[in-house]
Amino acid sequence: MRELKNILLIRLKSIGDVVFTLPAVNVIRDNFPAAKITFLTSKENAPLLAGFREVNEVIRLDRTAFRGANPLKVIPQFFGLLRHLRAGKFDLVVDFQGYGETAWLARLTGAPQRWGSVYGKGRKWAYTLGVVRDDALHHADRSLAILLAGGLKIGAVRNEFVLPEAAVNDARAWFADQRLDLTKPAIYFQPFTSTPHKNWPFENYLVLANHWRAHGVQVIIGGGPADQPLLDQARSLGFAVPDRLPRLTDAGLMKLSTLIVGGDTGFMHLAVAMGKRVVMLMNFQVSSNAVPFRHPGWIVAPPAGSPLAEVAPEKMIDAVGSALAAVRPGN
Repeated sequence: MRELKNILLIRLKSIGDVVFTLPAVNVIRDNFPAAKITFLTSKENAPLLAGFREVNEVIRLDRTAFRGANPLKVIPQFFGLLRHLRAGKFDLVVDFQGYGETAWLARLTGAPQRWGSVYGKGRKWAYTLGVVRDDALHHADRSLAILLAGGLKIGAVRNEFVLPEAAVNDARAWFADQRLDLTKPAIYFQPFTSTPHKNWPFENYLVLANHWRAHGVQVIIGGGPADQPLLDQARSLGFAVPDRLPRLTDAGLMKLSTLIVGGDTGFMHLAVAMGKRVVMLMNFQVSSNAVPFRHPGWIVAPPAGSPLAEVAPEKMIDAVGSALAAVRPGN
């Protein structure tokens, strides 16, 4: 394939799905070392792209602005975005999302090559290469499949999120403020996911946290604004709980921790991309194609046909103990 100058990548949401494009982004850079790579994503996920070192520019889409009822506000927003996309003079657009809106955006760029994931009827028209989504593949491998179909060479796959040093420094400051010792083991718990059936009971996480605190391990319990009542409970029990930190600072807390434990959620996949060891609770009947990328053995699952709540705290204590021993040889 001829050398390309300007490439646009599209993935609007969510945190985990944006992170899952990272191996594909690195493949694109390997194939086009001199290209300018632009990434279009939703406004709330744009800060994550600071860890995608091969991305040169980020376009932030405020999706809420386009859902407004006032066309006098929506129309200027739309044409502003369209001008931005046209000005990019993209040679290639890769739509990793495959939504109706992202298919339209890909088409409206006017790029001569437009590749996309196709799983909805009537969307293939937007692409010069539409790749039917294979639901059996891991989310990250679906993105790689698009590139392979487009003729790109895929060598060693790199799933590497490079956290900005400023975020790491902010995380160190938070550790100090909480009187946590960077030289001692710490577990970062991420108990909450976007879907209730992917959540292990919170009281089980507290059992797990209490066990490891009693064994000298520092415990951090993270979550979002919607999780505050349960986080307040954890805080009242003396656990370190981040309070509405920026996402990258929260990522820094994971980076500084010894082990990350939680459910199938974007931050867990971000931890994997940062090279962290994780223990992920997952029901294969629900999320079999979203295991930790290239590390399916890091999963703890219930018996076939059973809900996640059937995983006993004792089983998780053993899994976490094995993981701690693996990352802390001799302890």
